[in-house]
Amino acid sequence: MKVAFIVGRFPVLSEAFILNQITGLIDRGHEVDIYALEGPSGEDRMHPSVEKYGLLDRVHYTPQAPVNYLWRVLKGLWLLVTNFYKNPVACGRSLNVFKYGKQALSLRLLYGVIPALGTQPYDIIHCQFGFYALRGKLIEDVGALTLHELGVLRGKFITSFRGFDISWYVQKHGDRVYDQLFERGHFYLTNCEFFRRRAISIGCDPKKIVVLGSGIDCSRFAFSPRRLPADGRIRIATTGRLVEKKGIEYGIRAVAKLAKDYPNIEYNIIGDGYLREPFEQLIQELGMGDIIKLLGWKQQQEIVEVLKNSQIFVATSVTANNGNQDAPVNTLKEAMAMGMPVVASRHGGIPELVKDGVSGFLVPERDAEAIAKKLLYLIDHPEIWLAMGKAGRACAEARYDMHKLNDELVEIYQHVLTEKATVSAVNYRDVLKIGPNLT
Repeated sequence: MKVAFIVGRFPVLSEAFILNQITGLIDRGHEVDIYALEGPSGEDRMHPSVEKYGLLDRVHYTPQAPVNYLWRVLKGLWLLVTNFYKNPVACGRSLNVFKYGKQALSLRLLYGVIPALGTQPYDIIHCQFGFYALRGKLIEDVGALTLHELGVLRGKFITSFRGFDISWYVQKHGDRVYDQLFERGHFYLTNCEFFRRRAISIGCDPKKIVVLGSGIDCSRFAFSPRRLPADGRIRIATTGRLVEKKGIEYGIRAVAKLAKDYPNIEYNIIGDGYLREPFEQLIQELGMGDIIKLLGWKQQQEIVEVLKNSQIFVATSVTANNGNQDAPVNTLKEAMAMGMPVVASRHGGIPELVKDGVSGFLVPERDAEAIAKKLLYLIDHPEIWLAMGKAGRACAEARYDMHKLNDELVEIYQHVLTEKATVSAVNYRDVLKIGPNLT
């Protein structure tokens, strides 16, 4: 199959779940092109798969439109002259101000179609995040649905909803925001049942949407039984962006409460973000500078090393003030795959991953006291670590192994291509015979 992936920026270190799908398709002999609507990520670090698979050679970046309108017009004329022959009809349509208004007048639409001009039809156009399908419908920049409408990207249109696009984006723009996408798209995926139900509640046909979890490479996260370390120091870890939705503030406050009675603990937080400075200040105010460390961004192998030397993992996502919510986060899956008992919040799709009292503990959102109590229980009962770790590993292997999920993704693509993508989500996996329902 020939597949086009629509993303925002590329490559993004925190979006390994997209890379896993791309490389999985390549490994299975399929041709993949990547369209980055917002350009290069600008990140200094890249996932090893980007170089290994030569993914930068597969990326089509949208030309940057100058802020100065005169320069934008001059550059646009040059782009038009040098690319018009590839698809004259699409070029003409991109300038139709009567139909596309400011989107065409600003030349954003012309800039947006350039990367896809002259391409052959794809079997599948897979838009990662619903937001990138609609760009151009709500703002001037071009979105994947518009490229499909103009005929520069041709093929069956599939959209994955992954979190912010089905939570805060809907809260911001209203429940009807995806009406056009639900009408014109061919099939839809969510990474958890929580978001699948959300999509159906705002108009998605329940017969055209199923859960396909975000996968991890379980072979890279080796299982290791957790035991009390020889030095008696309990190491707790968190991996995630330093943003409101990840709820890391409450993990910090919980460890600070715990440290009053258990000073021989250590809390390592891997990740970065706009809340780094406030978190540094909070850690100092709590007098936890020797116990709680912000480690910044790490490569995957560096993360593995930190987790390998830790006993407990904390993932306490919260519903952000703007409505943003999480699915079952991959960092939590990775920790469970490595055999770590976890403390996680009862939030979004996380309860679909963590079975309370079996693979870890679930706590209410924004409740530092509850987090501290569950951490204390785990520290006082190391004899349950092994059983919890084994349960977490079994869950990760059965439901989130990327190799199984990539096989399932191919089956979904093939199913959509038969033009029979109307079976219900309940019997979908029975029809395709592609494994257990992730819900």
